[in-house]
Amino acid sequence: MDALIASGLPTKKDERYKYTDIAAALEPDFGLNLSRLPLSFDPRQTYRCRVPGLGSRVHYVVGDSVAESNVIVDDGRLFVGPMVEFAQRYPDLFRAYYNKVEGDSLTALNTMLVQDGIVIRVAKGCKVDDLLQIVNLSVGNVPMLANRRQLIIMEQGAEASILCCNHSATGCNNLATEVVEGYLANGSHLQYYSVEETSDNCNLLNTTAFMQHEGSNLEYGSITLNSGLLRRSVKIEFDGSNAQTTVSGLVLAHGTSHIDNNLLVAHNAPLCRSDILYKYVLDGSSTGAFAGKVLVNAQAQKTDSQETNANLCVSPSARMFTQPMLEIYADDVKCNHGSTVGQLDDTALFYMAQRGITPEEGRLLLQQSFAWDVLQRIDLLPLRQRLIHMVEERFRRGIGACGDCVMCGGNEI
Repeated sequence: MDALIASGLPTKKDERYKYTDIAAALEPDFGLNLSRLPLSFDPRQTYRCRVPGLGSRVHYVVGDSVAESNVIVDDGRLFVGPMVEFAQRYPDLFRAYYNKVEGDSLTALNTMLVQDGIVIRVAKGCKVDDLLQIVNLSVGNVPMLANRRQLIIMEQGAEASILCCNHSATGCNNLATEVVEGYLANGSHLQYYSVEETSDNCNLLNTTAFMQHEGSNLEYGSITLNSGLLRRSVKIEFDGSNAQTTVSGLVLAHGTSHIDNNLLVAHNAPLCRSDILYKYVLDGSSTGAFAGKVLVNAQAQKTDSQETNANLCVSPSARMFTQPMLEIYADDVKCNHGSTVGQLDDTALFYMAQRGITPEEGRLLLQQSFAWDVLQRIDLLPLRQRLIHMVEERFRRGIGACGDCVMCGGNEI
C-alpha cells in the first residue's frame, strides 16, 4: 500500500499509459472475494480445456482463487501448484524470487490485494514433456475485481512449455489485475503462450516480466481473440550473454474493444538476440495500441534485434496507434524496427473476384493470410494448428465462435 500511495495510479500523462485510461478502468465499484467464498461449480467439469495432440497438466484459477480440485505436482523436479503452498514448502525459494520485478503502481496494487497464485518451478536439468496449462475463469454475479499472480522459476538447463488461457463464465463486468514473473537461469528454455478468449465485459491489466540469464531461450506469444479492455505490459531483460527471445503477438479486435500492448526488451549483456513481431486486425470501432521499445545498453555489444509491427484496419472507424522505438548506447549492434498501418488491398480483392471468389470470402482470406505470419512462429505444432483453426473460426463465425471451449469436440481449446 505504501508503494501504491507513493507512486499513485498511472494516468494518460505517463508515457507508457498514454493510450489507456487506467482511472476509467478502475472506476466501477468492483467486489473482492476477500472471504474466499467457495465455488459453486467444478471448473474441471465445465471447462475441460485440452490441446489435441498434446498431453496437458491443467490447473484452474476461478476469479482469483486457485481451484481446490487442482492436483498439486511436487516430485522434486517439478512443482505446479498454489503459491501459498509453495511458500510453505519452499520458503527460501519463495523469498528469493517472489515480487522481485521492478513494476509500477499496478504491480503494487496487485501485490497488495493478491491472496494466492500459481507457481511453476522446473528444477535443474529437468525437461517437462507435458504442456503446463493454466485456465483463468472470470466469474461472479456482481462486478468483480480479481487479482491473479504467476511465478515461473526455470533453473539451469530446464525446459518447459506453458499455455495460459483466459475465459469468461459471467455476464457481469469484471476486471482482473495480473502479474507474471519469470526467471530463466543459464541454458533454460521456456515457451510461454497466452490466449485471451473472454468477452466484451472482461477487462485485464497485465504486467509480465521475464529475466533471462546466459544462454537462455524464451519464446513468448500472446493471442487476443476477444476482450473488452486489455492492457498488457511486457518487460524482458537480458542479464546474461548469448540469450535469445522471440516475441509474437496477434490481436483480433472488434466493436469498441481497446487492446494496448506495451513492450520493453532491455539488452544488458552482449551477444543476445531478440525478434519481435506484433500484428493487429481491427474491426468495428475498436482501438489498438502498440508501443515497443528495444533498449541496448553500452555493455550489450553484438546485439541483434528485429522489431516489426503491422496493422490492418478493416473498418473505417477502427483506430491504431503504433510507436516502435530503438534506444541504443552500444556501437556494434544490428537493430531494425518498422511499423505499418493499412487497409484491405482492393487490388487483391478485385483479383480474387475475377476468379469467382466473393468479396466476403476474399476479405476473410486476406485477414487470415495477414495473421498467418504470427501463428507460424508458434513452435508447438499442435498448439499452432489449434490456434489457426480458432482464428479462422473467429473470422468466419464472429465473436464467441469458440463458445468458451464448447465449439471443439470434448470442450477442447
